[in-house]
Amino acid sequence: MKMKAGVEQSVYTLVLLSMLPEKAVLPGDAISQQLGTSRTYTLKLLRKLVNADLISSTAGIKGGYKLNKKPEDISIYDVYLATTDNQSLYSPNGILKDMLNLNEDDQCCMLMELMDEAEIAWKNVLIRETIASLYERITIPKFQEKIEAVQQMINEKSIIN
Repeated sequence: MKMKAGVEQSVYTLVLLSMLPEKAVLPGDAISQQLGTSRTYTLKLLRKLVNADLISSTAGIKGGYKLNKKPEDISIYDVYLATTDNQSLYSPNGILKDMLNLNEDDQCCMLMELMDEAEIAWKNVLIRETIASLYERITIPKFQEKIEAVQQMINEKSIIN
């Protein structure tokens, strides 16, 4: 299974936004710069997150983005749904039918059942994990200095409204 890079970028965008002081917003440029990603693509993903009501945006010179929900209320699956077309991870191509020379009435896909089961398990893990739980995972002593540097950037570039 492969998840699109936009999901990962969106998840870490939300982790950054979870670090904002109360009543503050973070400009899109600061987000893309910190993540090392394209400004244009970051803004496209931010729009998707706004449309999914996971974040809100404020326009203008004092504009930026902030979470609309508590980090513990935003699942990774919410982010996945907001940033993808929500298609199944697997779609059969009829290879078993061709291999066994089956009629349309005999059509089946053994692999489909297995992949459906895997997708349900994958979905349940993404529902269980939240932006808050990911933040907890990265705030370990090993990364303490790096987290402090990110927090410093947020404090410098965020705008209090």
